[in-house]
Amino acid sequence: MVFRVHSFELLKACIEDILSTIKPGEDDQKKRSYAIQELADSIYSVGALRGATVKPFGSFVSNLYAKSGDLDVSVDLWSSSRIPISKKKNQNALRELRRALQIRGVARSVEFIPNARVPIIQYMSNQFDISCDISINNYPGQIKSRIFYWINTIDERFGDMVLLVKEWAKSQNINDPKNGTLNSYSLCLLVIFLSSGNCEPAILPPLKEIYDGNVAEETVFYDEKHVDEICVANISRFLRQNMGQRNQTSLPRLFASFFSQFLGSWDRSSTVISTYTGRFERIQDNPSWLAKPYSLFVEDPFERPDNAARAVGAEELEYIERAFNYMSGRIVGGALDDRDQLVSLLCTPSVGSILGGIRANRCTNMPSSCQLYSPVAANQYDIQHRQQSRGSTGSRSSSQSQGYTTGHQAAWPDQYHKPQAYNAGGDDSRTISEYLSSRG
Repeated sequence: MVFRVHSFELLKACIEDILSTIKPGEDDQKKRSYAIQELADSIYSVGALRGATVKPFGSFVSNLYAKSGDLDVSVDLWSSSRIPISKKKNQNALRELRRALQIRGVARSVEFIPNARVPIIQYMSNQFDISCDISINNYPGQIKSRIFYWINTIDERFGDMVLLVKEWAKSQNINDPKNGTLNSYSLCLLVIFLSSGNCEPAILPPLKEIYDGNVAEETVFYDEKHVDEICVANISRFLRQNMGQRNQTSLPRLFASFFSQFLGSWDRSSTVISTYTGRFERIQDNPSWLAKPYSLFVEDPFERPDNAARAVGAEELEYIERAFNYMSGRIVGGALDDRDQLVSLLCTPSVGSILGGIRANRCTNMPSSCQLYSPVAANQYDIQHRQQSRGSTGSRSSSQSQGYTTGHQAAWPDQYHKPQAYNAGGDDSRTISEYLSSRG
């Protein structure tokens, strides 16, 4: 790929500014921690849900979230058998939760979506101004988050790419599955696809080499430590095998390559983007992919043969392709030499307005809230308060009970920016090498 020098340097500067603006800091993490405990305390007021455990997942756990990102939370209802509950029971539990949130006045814009593939409640936290998506017993989401957390430790460019791509997609209105465009999970998979079998040398391995399982079939036996051990062992092997062959592509060039990757003559109607294998696959080669036609097929590597981009419609796909084409043309062709135009193309107006304020002094005197943030643990903020008695339900094992429980009332600070951080003190704050050392 050929860049004009001026445009490339401009892109590099804009990327640095965008990342310094959207990456969360300690205050953002604390807000989310308290929003989770706020939810747990609301659940405690519902007799039918008392004893449930509140577990964050998604981008917060995988450390792939931006300051403006949503917070995904699973309310895990204890069952000795771990057999999936019925959709009706799932819906009824969410109705009880919605009532509790409204009674306690902790939420606004509460929306109950009972007939979604995974029923959820969406709301805004009044105190912390965070958008929350709540589901019941979302073990697949928790497993995927753990895997993504470890993937994110392989190379820092992956996390930066995910944040940049999601910010760009939001600015182009193509990150909204409700309206037939891409969800954030499929955008992450597209970044992985570029970083695995489609760059040389590969930054990431095909995902089958990290976790070769189907989480939909494994939730009954789900154990976080077991998932961690599999991921760490496989990632360590990949790093050993590729020692001395690290991909040296700069982040701006990798970002620019992302848009050209999905151009070309490949047939969307007969091709699957597979991060499981790290390459394009033909739909006719796998009968399970033929069950339902899709406009765009991005295979879910952890719930095969599901399509992570199943919400994308035919008309919306054309819009998505135009956005990719336009972005690639402007960057590769060197036609965009104006910083303000580039900012408007790469990020949302809210982020663009912040960038305008730091333009003149990009590298010095950066406000503390805009400093680049060093990744922290996936579960650093888990609270392991256990109820003194569960009656006839018994007790959970330690691997199942980590999380925010509903049997504890938190003491709330007067202002969210001055709290003590919750810390479960688990292994999850460690790097791969530290994790391996701790296990002898």
